[in-house]
Amino acid sequence: ITVDCGTTNTRVSLIRDGRLVDGVRTDTGARKSIGGNGQLKTAIKNAIAELLARNCLVEKDVVSVLASGMITSEYGLCRLDHLEAPVGIRELHDGLEKMQLPEITDIPFAFIRGVKITSEDFEGFDVMRGEETELMGIMNEAWGECIYLLPGSHSKIVEVNPDGRIVDFRSTLTGEMIGALATETILKDAVNLSCADFDSEYLLMGYDYAQKEGMNRALFKTRILKTYCSKTEREVYSFFLGVTLSGEIAQIIASRPKTVVIGGQEQMKNAIAEILRYRSDKKVIVLDKEAVNLSTAVGAIRIFERRYGRLADG
Repeated sequence: ITVDCGTTNTRVSLIRDGRLVDGVRTDTGARKSIGGNGQLKTAIKNAIAELLARNCLVEKDVVSVLASGMITSEYGLCRLDHLEAPVGIRELHDGLEKMQLPEITDIPFAFIRGVKITSEDFEGFDVMRGEETELMGIMNEAWGECIYLLPGSHSKIVEVNPDGRIVDFRSTLTGEMIGALATETILKDAVNLSCADFDSEYLLMGYDYAQKEGMNRALFKTRILKTYCSKTEREVYSFFLGVTLSGEIAQIIASRPKTVVIGGQEQMKNAIAEILRYRSDKKVIVLDKEAVNLSTAVGAIRIFERRYGRLADG
């Protein structure tokens, strides 16, 4: 069983013979544990019990509960220090913290540590919890040195060396920024985040305008397009997306590795790939939805077993 604990929700998955069998998602994450982790413990306990019952299993049938993400933060179940980069699958495996939590289940737990980069000043300091496990689930040694981009609420731009070790990464607030700008500012009536897809021309226009004039001015032009230029909902959304993604894309373009592997949220993944294809000379690999959805569970098992490669054929 794998537990992927985020800030706002937790996903508990049952893996049998390398395949995802079943899963339970709960809206209880680390944020609800700020005053105590009782609610998180109960949510995980109930999710494990539900998975066992639905699949006619008992606790002794399960090898381990592999837990990653914010569950190892001060608001989780097992506060663990980060591992310091460079970090690969060996260091993540050796850093596993194994323990019993009988108040949740008699199945033994193995907690996966996050990763950090340290520096004498704030510029070079960064941290991740959970993305290292997601990364190990999508990593392919054949790609060699590359940038892995994991778009989400807090996007991660991760540089991996030819040995498959995390050597550098940068965090951005892109996902949360997109949500806040589209719902809590004057752009609320202009941007519809539920648009199914993007218009490539206006996506690139937004990116280019932000590079030329800066993000702040470009964001206001989103309102101009809607209110005074009568552009379609899809065109306005695409321009807005190009603007808000411009910062992290510029960082990727400036990076040394020539290959970029993109996972993460569907909404951002394909838009980023489109801009990179037209505005850079990078080789772009876009992961399919299934690979992304399975990445954390696959990564947790790879770390636990300390091996790369697919968990199962097909």
